[in-house]
Amino acid sequence: MDARLFISMIMAACLLANSCRKNAEEKEVGLLPVSKDSVTTVEADSLPEAPARVLILERNVKIRDYFAFLDSIVACEDTLVPYPLTEHLLVRANPWIIDSLANTDYYRMMERDSFVYDQESLVILRRGDTLLLPGPEKAGELLERMAATLVDVNIPEFRLRVIEAGDTLYTFPVRVGRNQRKYLALAGTAVDLRTRPGKGKIVRASRYPLFLDPSTGQRFTHTRRDDGRTTLMPLIPWIEPELDGHRYGQLIHPTTNPKTLNKAYSNGCIGIKEADAWYVYYYAPVGTSVHVHYNLTIWGEDGEKITLKDIYNWKDKYKDPEEQEGGKALEEATRKIPTGCICGESR
Repeated sequence: MDARLFISMIMAACLLANSCRKNAEEKEVGLLPVSKDSVTTVEADSLPEAPARVLILERNVKIRDYFAFLDSIVACEDTLVPYPLTEHLLVRANPWIIDSLANTDYYRMMERDSFVYDQESLVILRRGDTLLLPGPEKAGELLERMAATLVDVNIPEFRLRVIEAGDTLYTFPVRVGRNQRKYLALAGTAVDLRTRPGKGKIVRASRYPLFLDPSTGQRFTHTRRDDGRTTLMPLIPWIEPELDGHRYGQLIHPTTNPKTLNKAYSNGCIGIKEADAWYVYYYAPVGTSVHVHYNLTIWGEDGEKITLKDIYNWKDKYKDPEEQEGGKALEEATRKIPTGCICGESR
């Protein structure tokens, strides 16, 4: 491909973005046509597949407006690219966005001596940032990778892995459900809080999660951090797996108290760090395969055999999820909870 032709394609693609300007401006964000000075010329032989479109932001976007902004981009651009454009595909084609979102983690910010009371007020996309809409070949590659992704959780190991075509991309520490029964007011009954194993897929995602304390029915608007400070609840998506055809209300969501990780601490949900939740969300869209299991024997990095603590006393007594006592009752109980989440008192 001639380098000058490549530059012309980029400029034309950006100029076409003007069709989205009105909608973008209504949401206080916008697109700026690219100029020659903003395009780097490279040798034709070294050119990768040209992006389908290049968009340059002309306004800052805060986290509270982030999802609405992405939705406006997808709505405007979907008919202009030769594949179904989605939020996940757009962000996976621009992975720096995930890294930027992860860096808004309260504890990462504190490591940089920055206390953030309201995470939603942080600017996540800045004027001048560039978004690339992938070409059809790159888009196809990303879609294939998404289809080959598995979210794997080993309960007694307190680990969640994002696995792609057999390769582990990420390993995150988690917390799991406590080994006890507890009365939950929203459910109207006592439920088994142990995290249920099984195989299935992600069936739901919430980008604007509403957290209710199932013990009291009260909404969480603030959270007390591990350092004793109080902040507003951050805006971070959670996802819901369906296991063996059952939805137990055991979500995969961030916790604002990472000191509770590597423990059986929750009301059944799988809790992860705020930063890690962004990676899981974007690597596990609805439809992604999930395997939650209870393996007491694992292998260390140097090949040694490791036996984990039997946190649920399931050794030699393990049963399939459908056969476990209380499974059906738990599923019925979670249907009574507006959020479908049996989350605990501490986020």
